[in-house]
Amino acid sequence: MVRKNMDNTVYINKIAKFLPGNPVSNDEMEEYLGYVDGRKSKAKAVVLRNNKITTRYYARTKQGVSTHTNTELTVEAIKALCTNGFTLSDIELLTSGTTTPDQILPAHGVMVHGLLKTKPIEAITFSGSCCSGMNALKYAYMSVLTGNTNNAVTTGSEKLSSWMSAQTFEEETKKLKEIEEKPVLAFEKDFLRWMLSDGAAATLLSNKPNTKGISLKIDWIEICSFANEVDACMYMGCEKDAEGNIHGWSEFSQKEWLKKSIFSLKQDARMLDKFIAQLGTKRYIELLAKHKVDPKSIDWLLPHISSEYFRAKVDDEMKKYGVDVPQEKWFINLTKVGNMGSASIFVALEELMNSGKLKKGQKIMLSVPESARFSYANALLTVV
Repeated sequence: MVRKNMDNTVYINKIAKFLPGNPVSNDEMEEYLGYVDGRKSKAKAVVLRNNKITTRYYARTKQGVSTHTNTELTVEAIKALCTNGFTLSDIELLTSGTTTPDQILPAHGVMVHGLLKTKPIEAITFSGSCCSGMNALKYAYMSVLTGNTNNAVTTGSEKLSSWMSAQTFEEETKKLKEIEEKPVLAFEKDFLRWMLSDGAAATLLSNKPNTKGISLKIDWIEICSFANEVDACMYMGCEKDAEGNIHGWSEFSQKEWLKKSIFSLKQDARMLDKFIAQLGTKRYIELLAKHKVDPKSIDWLLPHISSEYFRAKVDDEMKKYGVDVPQEKWFINLTKVGNMGSASIFVALEELMNSGKLKKGQKIMLSVPESARFSYANALLTVV
């Protein structure tokens, strides 16, 4: 039975992750993803030098065989939540965020629910990229906050390796060979191949804190889009023209889908560099003022960054506003696990929550940018 949330408080009581296989080193990446046009990428060394990622995870073998679907990755993470008396049957609400569903329809969340085979529950899916997990978290937070449910499970998951595999670009490179003597994959596509990782995380929200150990009280969650100001930066299933207009996959013929790699993930690295830290920091500073949060009171800052290259840029932007967060307060695990999109912030928070470093009363700030069309999600948590 659902009861009214009497103290208007929501807690994160546990986070679990599932990272497939063994960590993949930089030298092994193309053995898993394949060689586009049979040759080594010229962009790889440059991108890796900037992002400083040393290992990541792929739900595929070196032979290109899938080991897990996105749905299966998500289910494994949810199952890992079920300890200390909490079972799959106890879940009252499932909210899922992902960039890479296994299919266009049905929605990812109901596919996860179907594989879990629990009782009938509300299952909601959020699409997008990095912010989709935070969008899912906010829906779950509001459900528990209002007393609609006593608990909720939120997931963020990605299977990006399939989108980055060489076979995704085969038809495009064949077409390029007809035009160029030495075809190369456009940087906007090659760039992301060396950034992304597979994995899933699940978060358990409740209207009661843990009786033993720590919980994370959610003080607030804020999400904001700047799509009214900036064009699309990262996109898939579409083509972007010279004027910045997006043309969806349904406007192209099936032959063009392959020749133009319409379903490959692309990113405008120049737009990313120009706007991602600038807009995100502006929003971050606005939220500190809105919620009357002294930046010095924040004990841990968890910024989701796609590359270590952006650490200094974010730091410099904050200092322009007079906010100086010492690097020892930053918690980032990008270099070990890669960029898992919607799952990244939860994978980082899971590591911090289980690190033994947290003390009751500490404040944790989550900050997640999404470059697709520049959205930002921020949340403040208190250790209780």
